[in-house]
Amino acid sequence: MRARIRTARKAMVVAAVASLGAGLLAGCADDGGSDGSSDGGGKGKKTITLGLFGTMGFKEAGLYTEYEKLNPKIKIAENVVERNENYYPALLNHLTTNSGLQDVQAVEVGNIAEIVSTQSAKLEDLSKVSGVNKADWLDWKWQQATTKDGQTIGLGTDIGPMAICYRKDLFEKAGLPSDREEVGKLWAGDWSKFVDTGERYKKNGPEGTTFMDSPGGLINAILSSEKEKFYDASGKVIYKTNPAVKNAFDLTAEAAKKGLVGAQTQFQPAWDQTIANNKFAAMACPPWMLGYIKGKSQPDAKGKWDVAVAPKSGNWGGSFLTVPKNGKNVEEAKKLVAWLTAPEQQAKLFKVQGSFPSAQAAFDSAEVTGAKNDMTGDAPIGEIFAEAAKQIPVQVIGPKDQIIQQGLTDNGVILVTKGKSAKEAWETATKTIDNNLDQ
Repeated sequence: MRARIRTARKAMVVAAVASLGAGLLAGCADDGGSDGSSDGGGKGKKTITLGLFGTMGFKEAGLYTEYEKLNPKIKIAENVVERNENYYPALLNHLTTNSGLQDVQAVEVGNIAEIVSTQSAKLEDLSKVSGVNKADWLDWKWQQATTKDGQTIGLGTDIGPMAICYRKDLFEKAGLPSDREEVGKLWAGDWSKFVDTGERYKKNGPEGTTFMDSPGGLINAILSSEKEKFYDASGKVIYKTNPAVKNAFDLTAEAAKKGLVGAQTQFQPAWDQTIANNKFAAMACPPWMLGYIKGKSQPDAKGKWDVAVAPKSGNWGGSFLTVPKNGKNVEEAKKLVAWLTAPEQQAKLFKVQGSFPSAQAAFDSAEVTGAKNDMTGDAPIGEIFAEAAKQIPVQVIGPKDQIIQQGLTDNGVILVTKGKSAKEAWETATKTIDNNLDQ
């Protein structure tokens, strides 16, 4: 994956927190003083700049090098801000002022609705770029970046089909099955059954461990599997009146009160240590999470994880690449975005980085169907995540989804692990969210 929060990404998954000031600087950085049309350090080469957040993996997967070999007159330079919550305000500022933009700008899925509704006039319609075929993408992914009048201002890079990653050794010690098919049957179709499994784990699981990693991970997984959560189709904020949101909150609060989840906030140092020290048995797990687990685990954890089907399919993470109209190299940038997001490149990215393709045309590629992971041994992760991807509900994404999600977790269910009641946690969360929405 990219390690990101990619909302949590996505972007969710970087330990260091850059300041907003640093984010603003990084978001408009130049490549070695290049003006985008000079050689950028190479004779007669044109430099295409990308503004990214987290670890999107293009460089790590060798895609820049490959593209530069195919296009000898092009040099690619990325400018990366570690966390999306620092990257995105800077991007909005640059779009609003129409200045300081890179040739290509990434947008996280939790922000795409706001970009589409408020900034689409500043961005190129990528549906008209040569080689771009709408049918290559999952329909719901394509629609997320498409305006009401039919302009598609972002091409999808990845998605985060949800599964459950679990420790086979800890499940066995708790007297639970460890075979992935049998594990999936424990909670098939119902998140309440997942929490029930947590109670079974608690009775016999190793002392000092919890069933699941965090309350934030649980509520995010449940809400990701709902068709409607924070906004309705008309754009109205409904998170306080939508029964699905309150039910997810209450179920997570119940799990927290019973000690079935850890007391940490995801993607923070204390949470990283629970991975390294084998302190929990299961977690909500899109493909990119496997890379994060590997990065934070001790060497002896290799092969001890497995992947089971989640109670309900959902999506966690995913991003888009956009091309600002006032960029210095608009035409070359559109060609690069079309190439980076083509099914062939998405398959390569999954093989190396674990970023699952949003291009359904890549699902049957050898890179996807034959995918394996060091942490999960022989588990057919490509097949598991591809099947989950096909079941993801088409979900309404609102302009402030990220603010609401963060409020429910960081100012909500986490409080139950610290002794607050579910009622108190809900009141604190909704007050915080409403204050932020009014700003």
